[in-house]
Parts: sequence; structure tokens; C-alpha cells
Amino acid sequence: MELELKKACLDAYETGGELVLTQEETAETIVPDYCPDIARVIETEGKVYIHSRELRDGKAEVSGTVRVTVLYTPDGEGGIRTLEFAMPFTVESDGRGLAGCTCLTAETEPEFIETRMLNPRKIFTHCKLVTRLTAYQKAQLSFCTDVEAEAAFCVEKRQEQQHVILLSQIAEKDFTFTESMSLSPGRDGAAELLSGQVGSSVTESKIVGNKLIFKGLFTVTLLYRTTDGRYCSTTGELPFSQIMEVEGAAEGAAASLQLQLTGTDLQIDGDDPEGRQIAVTLYLHATALLRVEQELTLLNDLYSTAHDLTYEAAPLNLTSFFETTNRRQTVREVLEIGVVAESILELTVNCGAVSVSREGEMAVLRTAAAIRALYLDEGGVPLVAERSVDVTCQMELPEDCRMTARAVCTEEVQGSLGDRGIEVRFPVDFRVEAANRAKRVCISTAKLDTETTRDLAGTPSLVLRCLGQQESAWDLAKSYNTTIAAILSANQLESEAEIPHETLLLIPRKRA
Repeated sequence: MELELKKACLDAYETGGELVLTQEETAETIVPDYCPDIARVIETEGKVYIHSRELRDGKAEVSGTVRVTVLYTPDGEGGIRTLEFAMPFTVESDGRGLAGCTCLTAETEPEFIETRMLNPRKIFTHCKLVTRLTAYQKAQLSFCTDVEAEAAFCVEKRQEQQHVILLSQIAEKDFTFTESMSLSPGRDGAAELLSGQVGSSVTESKIVGNKLIFKGLFTVTLLYRTTDGRYCSTTGELPFSQIMEVEGAAEGAAASLQLQLTGTDLQIDGDDPEGRQIAVTLYLHATALLRVEQELTLLNDLYSTAHDLTYEAAPLNLTSFFETTNRRQTVREVLEIGVVAESILELTVNCGAVSVSREGEMAVLRTAAAIRALYLDEGGVPLVAERSVDVTCQMELPEDCRMTARAVCTEEVQGSLGDRGIEVRFPVDFRVEAANRAKRVCISTAKLDTETTRDLAGTPSLVLRCLGQQESAWDLAKSYNTTIAAILSANQLESEAEIPHETLLLIPRKRA
């Protein structure tokens, strides 16, 4: 054995590409015969359900449906009617920028959606969709950890400990959640559901053996008509728990979950004559990203005091910092409506994209929260008030880390009628993922010339000099063909930490 490099290999996933795609969808819809003519469109809501996501030849394709709910005032009568229809969509990435990727996550949201009348029996709907894609590819992390050589070859090595976070596994599961939701005490039963919104949040996750157990809450908000013709809204929280197979999960791995609705079915329970029970069925796709923390030993420098030694080094990009955090901001605003309101029917908040900027050591996150209030004026006419407010959040994170964030309002929006209009209160949760990549150099190959010894003729056997401010003991020893141990012994020092920068050091040459 002359020189043997010890190597290690780790299997992991790396982000192969991130894309943000926008597209517009339009549809002309005929009002069904069983519905009355439209006198006025009140508001439009759109829920996105993704049905498939595929990677082919480096291209991504996502398809789904925008489930549109149009609330309108019927011609010749009062009250609110609803019209529902589906707008299918397909999103494709250009080029082959995702070549080699094997897993894709996608999130599609409507940036805006609006409906206008073409005539009392036909409407035109315009929707702009924003899709965020993240593709992952399998990668083998190969690196040298150590070297073995005969003592006679006088090989010196430098190793570095590096803390890394590896994306070790990606697991996916489709599941169905079914539960009965009771209307709030004191509220009349429902005769017809007009619209519904569903939010989700994961509150807990843990890995037990080959099982990932995660728990959370679904928040369901409904607008409905009572049996006596009045309109009410209600919000309920439904807890859930699921088990996902994660075969071969690394010990100590931590999971981050992404939940995506693929469909909803909200109906008045037919077995309840009072209409106080709502049958809730939700269809979801869950993606779990499993990460594990490890300490790696990297071999990053070599030399021999007896023979010529050459090596090649390769760069390593390692995730050295990863953190997910949730920061809540509470918002209080007033929607000025200019009329006297009788009651609030529904309040919704939709948060837009999050921008991230730096102010000194602080990261500043900003989003636009679109507030919409559906209310009745003093004459019982349904009207809509809208306003967009900026919401900001500050958090301290390493300057060189990369951040992705989204803002959501998953809880019920509180509102009350005041002198100035409609006062609203709601929380905005900034869900942030921060990661930092460290660039390190690691030896990949090395060659030792054992046939000849180093020619040290003419070099002094002893040097007297100081340690430079940007110089390490390793640099000093390598430059003068000696060892750190020899320098410490010559200067009667116990460790590298004791080496002074302002004092002359004796640097003896190590002879083979």
C-alpha cells in the first residue's frame, strides 16, 4: 500500500429546477335551464384542484381544474343564487430545463378571477393562474474522508468536519378525508349551500419506524341559505391524522409536509332534516420531504515531507443550514363601504406572492392580502367590498441563505359593522423555508511519487518567522515542508490555539 483514499457515498435529492409559470384561462358559460336569468353578478370565487403532475424529457406538465362559483342576483326576484362550473387547465414548461429530475411538486393559485354578464343567460369568466414548480433529481454525493499511507512516506493530511442537511427521501400519498361538520350552536339549519372555502395546515409530524404520522386541521367556511330564506356563514375546524409509508427512512429524519386539495364535496347531510349537519369529503395529495442532519468528514489537503505528492480536488455544494418557520402577523383593517350595512354574510382573505428583501441583518417579507366582504345593505341587497392591504413580517436569518415563503390565512376572518364600515381582523401566517449552501473543496484523486525522495538541498534546516494574520498552522507547515507537531514541539506549545501571531516561531524542517 502506497496511498489509499477512503471514500464515502451518500444518496440524496437536490433541487433540479424552480419555475414560476403564469397563464390565463377564459370561458363562456351558458346558464342552465333550471336557473333563473342573471340580473347582476355579485362575486366570483375560484378553487384550484390539481389532478396530475408529470415530468417527461425534462419538461413539466401540470393539469387540473378551476372550480368556479358565481354568486348572482336573479332577474325579477331578490336573494342570492349560485352557479358552478369547471374550467380545465394545463400548464407546460418550455424547453428541457428539468432534465434528469424525477420528482415534481406543483402549486397553482388564481391571481385573480372575474366574471361579467354577456346577457342574462350567458357569462364570461377570466382567470389568471400562477403555478410554482419545483423539480428534484437524485444525486450521489461522493467524497474522500481520509487517507492511509505507510509511515515511511511521511504523508500529512488535513480533514474538515462539515454539518450538512440532506434531502434523503420524497414520499407521496393520495388520501380522502370524510367527516361531518355541525353548524354553530344557535344558527338555523341550511337549506342550500352557496359557496365553500377549505384551508389546511399541518400541526405535527413524526416518523416512527417506516411510518410517517402527521396531524393537522382543515378549516371549512360555508355560505348558505336557511329554510326561511336568510343567509348565514359559518366556519368549522376539523382535525385530521394520516399515516404515510416511508420505507427506509433515515434515523432522526424530519419531515416537511405539503398538502394539496384535488377535490372537495360539501353537502347538506340528507339524514338530518334540520340541515344542521354538513357532510364534508376532501380529496388530497400529500408530499413529504424527509431531511436528515449529518456530520461529514472531508479530506481537503495533502502533502508529503518525503516525496512529491500531487492531487486533484473537486468542489462540493452542501446544504449547511435549513430551517422552516412560521411567523404570524395579525391584521386589523376597515373596509369603507359608503352605505349602511345590515349584516355581513361572508369575509375572505387571499394572500398573494411573498417578496423577500433585506434590511441590514433582518429579512423583510411582504405580501398583498386581498380582503373581500359580502354583505347586505339596509334594503337587503347583497354587495361586495374589496380592499388590498400590504402585510409585512421581519425575521432574523443568515444573510447568505436562500429563502422561499408563502403567506396564508387559514383561520376564520373576524368582522363587525362599525361607524366607518366593516372592521376586519385576521391572521396571516408567513411560512418560510430558508436554506444555505456551503461551498467546500474535497480531494478526489492523489498520486505519490515513491520512486524518488524530495530534493531539499539548499533549503535551511531552521526558519524564524511569524504566523501571518490570514495564515494557519497548516499553511505554515506545508510551506516549509514540516509538520504542525514539529512546530509545536520546537516552540514548546501544546496546541494550535496557543500559536501567537506577533511572536517569531522556530520552524524546523522535517527530514525524511
